[in-house]
Amino acid sequence: MHHPGPPRFTTVGTAVELAPRDPDPTAEYVWSILEQPEESTATLGESPVLDFEPDAPGTYRVTLDAPDGRHDLTVRVFPDDRRLTCLDYPLDEFPRDADDLADVSVIGLFNEHILGADQPTVEDGMVGVKKRLSPGVHRFGFSAPGAFWVPGGNVRVPGPGRPKLQLRADVEDETVVVSAQPTAAPKSQFEDGDLTVEFYVDDRDDLSPADIETTERTMKIPRSELGERTRIHAVAVGERHSVPDVVDLRMPVEDTRKVTVGRPNGPPEWLADATIYEIFVRSFAGERPPTTFEELERRLAYIDSLGVDCIWLTPVLQSPTTHGYHITNFFEMADDLGTRAEFESFVDAAHDRGMTVMFDLVINHSDREHPFFQMSAADVPEYRDWYVWEERADAFTPAEEPSSRSRGPGESDKRAERYFAWERIPNFNYGSLAVRSHLLDVVDEWADVVDGFRCDVAWGVPHGFWKETRERVNESHPEFGWLDETVPHDPDYHDQEFDAHYDTSLYYALRDIGRDESPATAVLDALDDIESAGFPDSSVHMRYVENHDEDRYLDECDEAALRAAAATTFTLPGAPMIYAGQERGMTEYRGPMTWHDGDTELTNFHRRLSHARDEHAVLRRGAVERVGFVAESEKVVAFARDDGQNRVLVVLNFGSESARVTLDEAVGDTDLVTGADVTTPADDETEVTVDNVLVLDTNQ
Repeated sequence: MHHPGPPRFTTVGTAVELAPRDPDPTAEYVWSILEQPEESTATLGESPVLDFEPDAPGTYRVTLDAPDGRHDLTVRVFPDDRRLTCLDYPLDEFPRDADDLADVSVIGLFNEHILGADQPTVEDGMVGVKKRLSPGVHRFGFSAPGAFWVPGGNVRVPGPGRPKLQLRADVEDETVVVSAQPTAAPKSQFEDGDLTVEFYVDDRDDLSPADIETTERTMKIPRSELGERTRIHAVAVGERHSVPDVVDLRMPVEDTRKVTVGRPNGPPEWLADATIYEIFVRSFAGERPPTTFEELERRLAYIDSLGVDCIWLTPVLQSPTTHGYHITNFFEMADDLGTRAEFESFVDAAHDRGMTVMFDLVINHSDREHPFFQMSAADVPEYRDWYVWEERADAFTPAEEPSSRSRGPGESDKRAERYFAWERIPNFNYGSLAVRSHLLDVVDEWADVVDGFRCDVAWGVPHGFWKETRERVNESHPEFGWLDETVPHDPDYHDQEFDAHYDTSLYYALRDIGRDESPATAVLDALDDIESAGFPDSSVHMRYVENHDEDRYLDECDEAALRAAAATTFTLPGAPMIYAGQERGMTEYRGPMTWHDGDTELTNFHRRLSHARDEHAVLRRGAVERVGFVAESEKVVAFARDDGQNRVLVVLNFGSESARVTLDEAVGDTDLVTGADVTTPADDETEVTVDNVLVLDTNQ
């Protein structure tokens, strides 16, 4: 079926990708607009895949004429919430002079990190650009061809946060009741009860509005009107709109008494609070022997001893690089790692130990040595449009750039688009039906083998394609997990796309604390930013202190800060992630694993954190609450975890010296991480001394 999928929700100024699903590259697909707001003059192009740019708020109805019939799609558009914002940096601290900025770009998620998209100017002693951005925290930097990079930092755009919404469905006799629970954004002018909820029936499902009874918070559907599948979407609206939620109602034709309720935006149980262990594959065996799938399998006992639930492997497919992200064959294992049978043996052995395996899916780009790119660069008709080709701009084309990146014989005015200054990895063209079909085959190939995908450069792949792949895979693998690499994280990647997200807010906060650039309370401020961004409650946040793309924490901060940072990831809700070697005290970010000369005590510290999290469910699922405390250092923070049955206080110290902390509520005298006695009662308060972390029970 070529239907483009679920309703889309966006704002004026933010395009929506429209594309047929499971496309036939040889077929004809035609888009048209059926309905649009009176103020709108928006039109659709003639391509089978296009970016629809709505120009007025309201509801649009578009239709796709495809070989299997006509398919309608609802696009709900909310008002433009962007505000003019300065992204700038002091000129006197900038590594270039004001007259040497011709090849410099300001990049961020707002322009997909593309060189040349936004060039800075100098104004009032600042280098930068002005952009219209939505309220919230945005990260940006300055780049140029080659290795030039200046981190601009964060800019906070003022304005209201986004509300949240959660749907549930209950079968009551002959009626299915879909209920919406909206939650207003922090510091919003709206209370929960003031929010509007809009319900939408999926355009693929046969349910007439005349058969539905809708109130402010509920939609009631007679069982007799349900089809074999009925999907109900909803969105909460205040100053801004929420990430949508959806329930999936299924009633088998052979048994109309049975209605099952699915939650497509809910994570699989194994991922909801998993401890993840990232392995940079080719360095994991250590100095010798070389890493192979057999060597990885031999080390599963060690990984298991850390309390790991999920193993994330960096790419294992054919690539000319050690990191594996430049792929030349998406269907074959890297020769140096072993055979597919040996990889599957590793996966099976991990399963035997109760661990899942996450495959690093790289489908934003290929290596420039991939045969498809070479044929596209040579202007072979069948592959001409497999990659994004753009006009060559000399300022953003390094002199040493290989001619193989030019298109066609002789002189060429085209170059392959890529992000940042990633010269070797041209971007796939998702406007090509052949590319989409090929990459769907890649997804199908590996979904049968592993338990989940960590999706590289997720922000570079269209939302519509992620929605398609998730539904396609999860239809046959309902417990499959999805983790996005979107930096900084973005809640719009949650709706029917990804279960888990990089917690970049916490990551940057932990770095700033460890470098003495922020107080330890920045941990709680990061959580507030996540709440304001509108991430749904079903989101899983992967909490981490380092990964294969970043400098090791110990390379920038001391061990005391690392211990507190690691403890932070294990004492907050979500999925803590250990980057292999973090627990061994490594400072080389992609260096060989220190099996023989690593820090054993630091390793055992990570084991204790993992064990405490496993033993005390409140650390996995409980709510986070601010608590009163007094400390002699800004390197200390305390907070509560409460799941309604149990309550604990967590005290963290990022400093190198022990800190005395006075808490506002009574706690037990045993640290749940170490089992040690820690408290000294003082009237109505409790005074404790913390080295790195304490977890204390309040249920006296």
